[in-house]
Amino acid sequence: MSDLLRAPAEIKYAEELDWLESIDDNPKPFSWRLSPKMVRLFILGSKRADGLDREVSQKWFGDRSFVERSIVTLASDRGLLLIGDPGTGKSWLAELLSAAISRNSTLVVQGTAGTTEDHIKYSWNVSMVIAKGQSRESMIPSPIMTAMEAGAIGRFEELTRSTSDVQDALISILSEKYISVPELESGGGDDNIVFAKPGFSVIATANSRDRGVNDLSSALKRRFNFVRIPVVTNKKSEAEIVRFRTEELLRRHSIDLDVPPTLLDVLLQSFADLRASAAAAGSDDEKLESALSTAEQIGVLEDAVLHGNFFGERTLTARALASSLVGSLTRREPEDLAILNKYLHGVVEPRSKEEGGSWPEFLEGGRDAIATLS
Repeated sequence: MSDLLRAPAEIKYAEELDWLESIDDNPKPFSWRLSPKMVRLFILGSKRADGLDREVSQKWFGDRSFVERSIVTLASDRGLLLIGDPGTGKSWLAELLSAAISRNSTLVVQGTAGTTEDHIKYSWNVSMVIAKGQSRESMIPSPIMTAMEAGAIGRFEELTRSTSDVQDALISILSEKYISVPELESGGGDDNIVFAKPGFSVIATANSRDRGVNDLSSALKRRFNFVRIPVVTNKKSEAEIVRFRTEELLRRHSIDLDVPPTLLDVLLQSFADLRASAAAAGSDDEKLESALSTAEQIGVLEDAVLHGNFFGERTLTARALASSLVGSLTRREPEDLAILNKYLHGVVEPRSKEEGGSWPEFLEGGRDAIATLS
């Protein structure tokens, strides 16, 4: 695993999944590797009341009802659609669910304007077709078809970014549970049909901000159970998520650096302030283009940590945190710079005078970063 830039969940947590599977005596649907109870435990972590011999870490932070509804959906014959704002952990939850159920989270189709039916059905190995003709051997199955044949979970990221033709092709897969291959001759059997095995399902994700790009048809909506993932607004939960992800980064880079709780509080409060400002804004021009998601908080902190490790004094400073925040959240110039400058002068400056602590250095770092970009 050490030679992988980013190991999928089934590899990263392989030892833990093996252990959970060895002690799991609960009923399992279809070909699931873990029972629904163990899938939930793997994702949300163990508690003392579970009576386990070892602790299972929490990997996704959110309402347990979202996880339970997702698991129940996948045990039915319906697809699961995780929908929410960018950075709310939809893809991470989909990866964890796939890893726990199928031990394979890599059967993924990425939805874009260029995604075609071939990406969710099949394509052909041209050289083999020329040499031997069209056959099952010369067919290249899509990740979704591979999941069907294995009775596993297939994933479709950013479903609403794909065109209506692609979405329509997914309807038949979700309803009929097979893919016809008309190019192949039927030998009196089912040689030209690929059937899904028990356990097959699809987890799709969609950003609520993409509404209107390629809206889902009512027919496709009926094939999915919707689970809406809200933006994390609870400060304690958000702090746990940011800390969890940052610790992963530090381990991956073998960095021995502590994140002072006071600076984590500064980061959380800054994002809370900016979200409140965005909610009160009268127009889009008065809002940062950034979604101000938890994922973006993690990005700001990671950037500051790495900068401090490589170019600073191997410590995280309020100045580096402010510089990272300004650099990460400035996507439109001069609009975003003006919004951040207003925030520093109207909110951070008074707070630095009243509370002191890390805020004066944060204010100074933010001003310097804005001056550099202006």
